[in-house]
Amino acid sequence: MGLDRPLAGLGAGMKVTPHQHGGVPEQAGRAVDPVSVPLSLPGPLPTWTETHCPYCALQCGMRVGLLDQRWEVSGRDFAVNAGNLCRKGWTAAELLDAPDRLRAPLMRRARGEPLASVSWDEALTFVVGKLGALTAAHGPDAIGVFGGGGLTNETAYMLGKFARVVLRSKHIDYNGRFCMASAAAAAQRALGIDRGLPFPISDLASAQAILLVGANPAETMPPLMRYFDEQRARGGCLIVADPRRTLTAQAAAIHLPIALGSDAALANGLLHVAIRDKLVDVDYIANRTVGFEDARQAVAAYWPDRVERLTGIAARRLVEVAHIIAEAPSAMVITGRGPEQQVQGVNNVLGFINLMLALGKIGKPASGWGCLTGQGNGQGGREHGQKADQLPGYRSLRDPAHRATVAARWGVPESELPPAGPSAMEMLRDLGEPGGVRGLLVMGSNLVVSAPDAAALQARLAKLDLLVVSDIFLSDTAALADVVLPVAEWAEHEGTMTNLEGRLLHRRPARRPPSGVRTDLEILKAIADGLGRGAFVSDEPEVVFDELAGVSAGGVADYAGMSYQRLRAGEALYWPCHAPDDPGTPRLFGERFPTADGRARFHAVRCGAAAEEPDDEYPLYLTTGRLLAHYQSGTQTMRVKALRAAEPEPFVEIHPQLAQSHGIAAGDRVRLCTRRGAGSFTARLSPGMRLDTLFVPFHFSGEGRANTLTQAALDPISKIPEFKIAAVRMERVADLPTEVTTPSPGGAPG
Repeated sequence: MGLDRPLAGLGAGMKVTPHQHGGVPEQAGRAVDPVSVPLSLPGPLPTWTETHCPYCALQCGMRVGLLDQRWEVSGRDFAVNAGNLCRKGWTAAELLDAPDRLRAPLMRRARGEPLASVSWDEALTFVVGKLGALTAAHGPDAIGVFGGGGLTNETAYMLGKFARVVLRSKHIDYNGRFCMASAAAAAQRALGIDRGLPFPISDLASAQAILLVGANPAETMPPLMRYFDEQRARGGCLIVADPRRTLTAQAAAIHLPIALGSDAALANGLLHVAIRDKLVDVDYIANRTVGFEDARQAVAAYWPDRVERLTGIAARRLVEVAHIIAEAPSAMVITGRGPEQQVQGVNNVLGFINLMLALGKIGKPASGWGCLTGQGNGQGGREHGQKADQLPGYRSLRDPAHRATVAARWGVPESELPPAGPSAMEMLRDLGEPGGVRGLLVMGSNLVVSAPDAAALQARLAKLDLLVVSDIFLSDTAALADVVLPVAEWAEHEGTMTNLEGRLLHRRPARRPPSGVRTDLEILKAIADGLGRGAFVSDEPEVVFDELAGVSAGGVADYAGMSYQRLRAGEALYWPCHAPDDPGTPRLFGERFPTADGRARFHAVRCGAAAEEPDDEYPLYLTTGRLLAHYQSGTQTMRVKALRAAEPEPFVEIHPQLAQSHGIAAGDRVRLCTRRGAGSFTARLSPGMRLDTLFVPFHFSGEGRANTLTQAALDPISKIPEFKIAAVRMERVADLPTEVTTPSPGGAPG
């Protein structure tokens, strides 16, 4: 496969200019760039491997190489990031030789005993034996599988096949259910397809108006900000709706500090103004959509003065924003986790899609609706079968024709495929219960930190008869496992990822995994072999991809025309891509929507209540989110010295007036309490916060674990938990020292 690929010309095509939104970090956290390597250095020049960043869904292009016995990263002039990387990307290679890297399987020989190193043979024999015994005693649905949005397409595909063909269990879902599910469900219902950005990311720079709702890319995807910078330089208007005045909101022309849970009211208010002021595209509505009358009637009740009371946004500002978006020749609405991680998440997103359909923007150049996929393979991870109700190619387990197609391509009777299973939180709620999962395999996720109502989940994990976790490090979840299997890191195995714009990317390995470490595919293959079903599973990435592409043929997410050969040749491939000579589909919806009649669907949207509202006992709102320095539940970034130094401890962001009313000063210890539990945080004062809202980052474990506080109430359609809204009480902790012990690294890849 060619593990190393030499750099064609030192620094050729590279761009290393620091970017104002975090392109090149301070020297302490910066990897050496080849452009700056003196040619007089002794020894051979490094061999660089072109690959992609292991973190977010931008999947920035980078090079990885061994320089002076250290693995280093350099930027490369890839289309998405043009040589820029955020501080997480620049320091990504530091993890390749982390001292606490798992290099051998760990196992408990008896409950209550500590984890101890064992051989692969012993670990796999134990796992296979327990899986067989649990299946024999309780049926195949006694085994559950939990995947992740950071897994490669090949692993996500094989994980779904493994669950349904090898284990024959209905119990499989993944952590993308925690972040992308609402946008995916809304897009499928309204537009007939779920692709985060239905246009190339470069279109952002050409849009003359952009409304960004509940997203903070300046911290979560810093290289993305160059597109907004360019948009502004071209005279475009960026509008940000967010309860916090984030770094992204500070870069915007207009900030709308909306009240938590009022996203649908904002969307409906904008559409109300557009209809009232005759800004809608009547011909587009008539020719390309259905259901407008229902949507029109629903928004009739959302006049500007009422929306001001619901959202906190002045009526005149609402009218101004509606006119900016409607009158701009090209305009976009982009949603993030803010409106999506709510019990009204699907409703919220449908409201913004309604707006853009009514304005006739969707399918036009540099226009439309999209969402910012978060995890590295959050897009591809939800297309190939690791979701509870899904088969490869974005087919449905509930559709008899879809089931028959996939079963035939897998060579099994359709009747052997299990039915659609429960969603992630529904599966996790029943752990250890009669009829529920008794043995759980976790790959690429750290549930103990990333799932809501985490303390209750931790107690349920303890009820399992078997918990197997594959990870790079001993994450919080792995520490609870019966068996821990060490897996290869991003730079140690080949595979593909699909970024937020639906573009397929080739992740090339820079080295082989360390001795004692296996790839995800090798682990699945070994367990399948032990269960006597190994003929259904391959551990060769390119073989798996070719199978994936063939099985997806004819599905909504059609990869049939894609191949490693085309990727190695440098082609830019966007799905759907139906045949080897198909250039792919960078832009969707130009002429029709992938629905039965080719038309998009409006939906009647009303602003519903959150699952939990503040009251006398818990008088404030709590919301959660990400930081520039860290990623997901922190398994990787907490182990990088520069990143940990940048954000070493959990904190709560408070408006200064609110803090003063509670006798809290910057740096004080603060105790936050919800109906699920309590946590300890350091106070940070920010005038950019709403007076009724607190913010905590979700990357930390221990006493600062944000998801101890969050609730597991679910959107009825997407089944996403309401991470973004909880009722909370805040107390100053006067009797504790101001020094805070830095939490131990936690989290999981992806």
